[in-house]
Amino acid sequence: MENFIVSARKYRPSTFSSVVGQTALTTTLKNAIKSNHLAHAYLFCGPRGVGKTTCARIFAKTINCEHLTDDFEACNQCESCVSFKEQRSYNIHELDAASNNGVDDIRSLTDQVRIPPQIGKYSVYIIDEVHMLSQGAFNAFLKTLEEPPAHAIFILATTEKHKIIPTILSRCQIYDFNRITVADTVTQLQMVAQKEGITVDINGLNVIAQKSDGGMRDALSIFDQLVSFCGNNITYQGVIENLNVLDYEYYFKLVESVLNGDVSKCLLIFNDVLNKGFDAHHFITGLSSHLRDVLVSKDPQTIELLEVGADIGNRYKTQAQQCTPEFIFQALKIANDCDLDYRQSRNKRLLVELALIRMCQITELKKKALTFDESPIPIEKIMVEAKPFLNAVQHAPISDQEHSKSALKPAESAETTKIDTPQRPAFKRPESISISRTNVVDSPKETYGEITTETPKFKNKKFSEDELIQSWRNFANTISDQIRMSSFVLNTNPVQISDTTFEITVSNILQEKELIRLQPDILNFIQTQLENSTISMNIKLAEENEIQRASSPEDRYKIMAQQNPALDILKNGLQLEID
Repeated sequence: MENFIVSARKYRPSTFSSVVGQTALTTTLKNAIKSNHLAHAYLFCGPRGVGKTTCARIFAKTINCEHLTDDFEACNQCESCVSFKEQRSYNIHELDAASNNGVDDIRSLTDQVRIPPQIGKYSVYIIDEVHMLSQGAFNAFLKTLEEPPAHAIFILATTEKHKIIPTILSRCQIYDFNRITVADTVTQLQMVAQKEGITVDINGLNVIAQKSDGGMRDALSIFDQLVSFCGNNITYQGVIENLNVLDYEYYFKLVESVLNGDVSKCLLIFNDVLNKGFDAHHFITGLSSHLRDVLVSKDPQTIELLEVGADIGNRYKTQAQQCTPEFIFQALKIANDCDLDYRQSRNKRLLVELALIRMCQITELKKKALTFDESPIPIEKIMVEAKPFLNAVQHAPISDQEHSKSALKPAESAETTKIDTPQRPAFKRPESISISRTNVVDSPKETYGEITTETPKFKNKKFSEDELIQSWRNFANTISDQIRMSSFVLNTNPVQISDTTFEITVSNILQEKELIRLQPDILNFIQTQLENSTISMNIKLAEENEIQRASSPEDRYKIMAQQNPALDILKNGLQLEID
């Protein structure tokens, strides 16, 4: 039975042209060989599995090849290339700095550098994971790296360039490897599947490419894993089941429910996701990525930024036509705020559910806004339209004027004027308070068949703290049950600090943000109830006490024991331990 070789080793590139996703870098190395401008030290850095060590080996083999091809690739037939392929070359030396990171290992390497190559022109020393070298090893390596023999070339490879001391970096030519794109990864996986005789779904390959996060080695390892799971027919459903990836279908259904304002269905979809074992943070970040993909699908110029298969790409285009840019922007803002607040929240599930509820309210508030005109009619326009009618009334006979006055409200007050106009519904306060809605400007009072304009009145009625607290509680009761979960900041009673100013103390930043969002509605309600237009509100964030600032349970216990010595007696008597 033939031994199985993993795809990452079996299909490892052997020439510059077969390296995936690093075209600019391989072109630079080939041009250096072509012009014979070879540096004595190179540093290859970048993420894992993108081809750093592979390019180092190809470069070492090519500069020692005796018969280069016309495009400056290794011939793979000369003695140097054959010995390299059979892993018996004495010109190419590899050192794993993760396990050989001491001063003695570097000294042994520097002694070996003095020996000239037996075959070929150069002795190439590839040091992998060079950032793992100790400080003493780096210092011992400096002199040799700066002035090596003419036949010695060093290639250092690392995933963490920031850990390498500057004196090493200044002695090397630095090459930064890029993450391999989803398209390049899919193309390479299709080539491997074709050679192995495996049928694959292009949508499944896109999931593999995204899961690998730009690493070809990771992508090939996942591919081998799926072959063991699915056999010779890799389907999209098999990929998401084996990799435990959230299906696109969840997000498409969720956005459709949000557009319909169906809060219940959104919460049920989120509950189904949690029951399948997915993390809520992973869900909300995935929703942000989905909304981003919907956004780029709206414009033909940005559609190329969508890294999915053709079938799913068409679904994104369809859903993008159903969403307005304003909806996507607000939904992205809500999802991003939820992502930022996730670590600080103690009730993480409630935080995500609140975000879904707020997304549903985006479309609901827009529908309500279409049922009444939020823009007040300018007073100048009212007077221009009413001028012909007023002139006719002024020049009419007295009996006619008296008849006209009987049809109007008392004109003696000189405060109202009414004319026949098309019927318009009166503005009403929305049933629920949305923390993401736009401020609504109250329009002039209107009734059927007439327009009434009133002169604003300045109100300055005095009020007591008890009346303020009662008004505050009345406002809390106006909030709909649907979003009552967001009104926890209203449980604290206000404190009157002056004749027209009151203060609310909140315990954390999240409550402060929530209260700032509700502030315009709160002031409008309280000013109306207390008949005082000058009322203002201050929001105060409570300072952490000494116990809350303590960094560990032991520190908190010490502070509490100093305040109450009986705790020590209780602890020692019951033989308790601090957890």
